[in-house]
Amino acid sequence: MTVQGLLLAAGAGTRMGMPKALVSDDAGSWLVRGVRALDDGGCSGVTVVLGARSAEAVGLLDGLGVDVVIASDWEEGMSASLRAGLRSLPSDVDSALVLLVDLPDVSADVVGRLVAAADGPDSLARATYDGTPGHPVVIGRHHWAEVCATATGDRGARDYLDAHEHLTVECGDLASGRDVDALGPEK
Repeated sequence: MTVQGLLLAAGAGTRMGMPKALVSDDAGSWLVRGVRALDDGGCSGVTVVLGARSAEAVGLLDGLGVDVVIASDWEEGMSASLRAGLRSLPSDVDSALVLLVDLPDVSADVVGRLVAAADGPDSLARATYDGTPGHPVVIGRHHWAEVCATATGDRGARDYLDAHEHLTVECGDLASGRDVDALGPEK
């Protein structure tokens, strides 16, 4: 069984003031951290979806052995990145494990729990943090066409997951799962 890591990092990060794919903090590049979490967490491979200022972000990925996809319609929101990423995956991939670049505290341990929950092309699983749904999510191949057809704006696969039975995987003991929209002190 293959679980491909899919790191969504295409947005402009308007609230952040720059694309989140280009953000670094004291622990380093969020983009590189996301790739390493997917790789070290047990994904068979990693695909990174870029968009805004992608030429700059591609340079951060040198030597990491990832596939890069450019979402030309990235301005439509996360759904555009998700569609571009899912459509790019090879036919031998059973499931995609989708992670967002703006979750810098999501570690390989969280990814590993979700990889363990993937059980083939029918997989559908979502991380929760103290019971609150979040990312990463596992989407089996048999769901990809409908996810692509129903994903809109910045909601990604949220509506699809809300409408379909899926496994929840509690990860609140490992991370907060909160997305970061601005650097500096937490508000």
